[in-house]
Amino acid sequence: MKWRGGRRSTNVEDRRGSRPGGKGIKLGGWSIVAIVGVGWMMGINPMQMLSMLGNLETASVPTQSSQPVPANDEQAQFVSVVLADTEDVWNKLFASQGKQYREPGLVLFTGAVASACGRQSASVGPFYCPGDERVYIDLGFYQTLARMGGSGDFARAYVIGHEVGHHVQNILGTSGDVQRQRQRARDEAKANLLSVKLELQADCYAGVWAHHAEQDRDLLEDGDVEEGLAAAAAIGDDHLMEQAGRKVRVESFTHGTSEQRARWLRKGLRSGRASECDTFNAASL
Repeated sequence: MKWRGGRRSTNVEDRRGSRPGGKGIKLGGWSIVAIVGVGWMMGINPMQMLSMLGNLETASVPTQSSQPVPANDEQAQFVSVVLADTEDVWNKLFASQGKQYREPGLVLFTGAVASACGRQSASVGPFYCPGDERVYIDLGFYQTLARMGGSGDFARAYVIGHEVGHHVQNILGTSGDVQRQRQRARDEAKANLLSVKLELQADCYAGVWAHHAEQDRDLLEDGDVEEGLAAAAAIGDDHLMEQAGRKVRVESFTHGTSEQRARWLRKGLRSGRASECDTFNAASL
């Protein structure tokens, strides 16, 4: 990715200097795979388990202060440039539809963080909180992603693009609609399928961003698309289950298979149109 020299977002908060106090459960990079396996084995949504463990770890999270992103921190500067690029693309796309885009914030943290969605451990991975319209990421996640098969600049950028995709869903009201439908769902499998559709749409939105970033600013280099597709595949539900040594259970999927995630990212990349990302009315996922 040709990101150096790009505009840096002013919406990045660096809270990495604030560490949670107290003793708690500390989870390493591969712990997420083990917890995912235990969750599926017990019939519990793994994200719920990770959230509970995160709350245990961060029971005494203090008020966290923000600092400017250090100029010599290349990885943090990279995230800031990618966020700025998503701002440029989505501001343009919303304006073309006569709508106004609200730029999300992005919080860098280490270990654990307090958000409007509760206290969370880095073990849950990057997440978007609609309550405060911020994306949260511990940059250590990128090391885990690389070990799982998603390495390279565009693989890392895809993660930001996906979370910003959730912000787009929040602005458009999609997230709220899905949450209400999930509450009315008669069984867990139907509720999980709604989550899968929401996640795959966010993957597609990440592709839409990348399409316009390439078209407008010649952002991508040879191999970047392959890096992004590999990252999407690395975090598919079936791949995570297999890595955890568990039987693949389709009814437990919450994010989609490796093939589905890569396919919807590719669809957004090729079309550049958010209208092509309607996973909820698609004939197949």
